[in-house]
Amino acid sequence: MIFNIVVLIKQVPDTRNVGKDAMKEDGTVNRAALQAIFNPEDLNALEMALKLKETIDNAVLTVITMGPVRAAEILREALYRGADKAVLVTDSKFAGADTLSTSYVLALAVKKMGKVDVVLGGRQAIDGDTAQVGPQIAEKLNLPQITYSEEIVSATHTKIQIKRRLERGIEIVETKYPCLITVHSSAPPCRFKNAKRVMKFKKAFAHSELKKENLNPQLVIEEWGASDLNADIEKLGLNGSPTKVKKIDNVVLVQKESKILSATDENIKQMMKSINN
Repeated sequence: MIFNIVVLIKQVPDTRNVGKDAMKEDGTVNRAALQAIFNPEDLNALEMALKLKETIDNAVLTVITMGPVRAAEILREALYRGADKAVLVTDSKFAGADTLSTSYVLALAVKKMGKVDVVLGGRQAIDGDTAQVGPQIAEKLNLPQITYSEEIVSATHTKIQIKRRLERGIEIVETKYPCLITVHSSAPPCRFKNAKRVMKFKKAFAHSELKKENLNPQLVIEEWGASDLNADIEKLGLNGSPTKVKKIDNVVLVQKESKILSATDENIKQMMKSINN
């Protein structure tokens, strides 16, 4: 029997280079103004999934991303690293989705996959930092969840044991399948791209990409829209998103006068004197 692993990944704007044009007037991210990258913790999740695939016989790893057509770039990145299949969930109706609407769509996508044993994803995305989507999907699918995961301790066809990284230490937890796992940034980094897989999958395109660029179909990435998921239109995009951003302020930290102190008694006394004054 096939053991199905699903990894939820996201293409995010590089928030390390946020400028004045990073947000639109409606409070949503201006993704066109920022470079798009593979969400860092989703790469940790992909690596954990790849290790699980190597542990379990007859395992198939599918990556799913929700986003615009250009998000197919990170699906190819995942295929280069070892994923077997890729699905692009894209529709103009999804635009402006908050965590509630996003989790609704991704939960529908996982359901459409049929029998799924494990769902993995990063703890949070750097464009929101909420860590809400994974747990919300688990609730919608009625799955047990393990959050802040750092390492697979053991795994069989029936259960998995995970080490979690918490603020005050670690803990080992175990659950049966099916389950959902979110992965912490302290988990091992993702492996590099495989050269042979790059040559195989570099021409893997989603249907919308083929149409837009007038390309000949070779390897086609599966693409699902709102109608494919039988989604309730009222729960999609801005209409289905109760979260509203009122205002965004850019805070610029300016360095003031600084001193370099050595670990001598005299310098420590000077520092204490400055603080007390």
